[in-house]
Amino acid sequence: AGLLGMPNAGKSTFLAATSRAKPKIADYPFTTLTPQLGVVYIDGHEFVLAGIPGLIEGAHMGVGLGLKFLAHVERCGVLLHLIDGTREDVVEAYETIRNEVSEYSEKLQGKQEIVALNKCDALTPEEIKEKVKALKKASGKPVHAISAAAGMGVEELLRAMWKVITEVRAEQPQREAE
Repeated sequence: AGLLGMPNAGKSTFLAATSRAKPKIADYPFTTLTPQLGVVYIDGHEFVLAGIPGLIEGAHMGVGLGLKFLAHVERCGVLLHLIDGTREDVVEAYETIRNEVSEYSEKLQGKQEIVALNKCDALTPEEIKEKVKALKKASGKPVHAISAAAGMGVEELLRAMWKVITEVRAEQPQREAE
């Protein structure tokens, strides 16, 4: 699975909270410059989670290190799209990343995506409800309200991720042993 989102969406915090990975975490954009991997354990199962550096508008055209980052995302079977709940316009953040993914490749656009509103520990219940509703409408998908830093909703999200990962694996043709 790969973590997708804008800079400072909480991807590294999520990776650190759910695995033994030790990514650099700081409160400024582009803290992560290279993908980080961690093994996530949930209910006796495990999967690899890739923390991909943040994407920005124009990434599909090479803005920043966008092409390099999108190539890493393309290798992932399932995408977890984290949106920073403290942003004023969470739908804009969601749509910016979806546009970059769509413009980069059809293969990437068709990957299974799980959507999560992160940093909910910094929001009021009313703000969470409003932002989750807006993201559901924009994405057409269920939206998980979480806080990677506080652990809120993380286990439920990991279970949802595992469910989608097993479904995607079952759909893939069996690879021949090399």
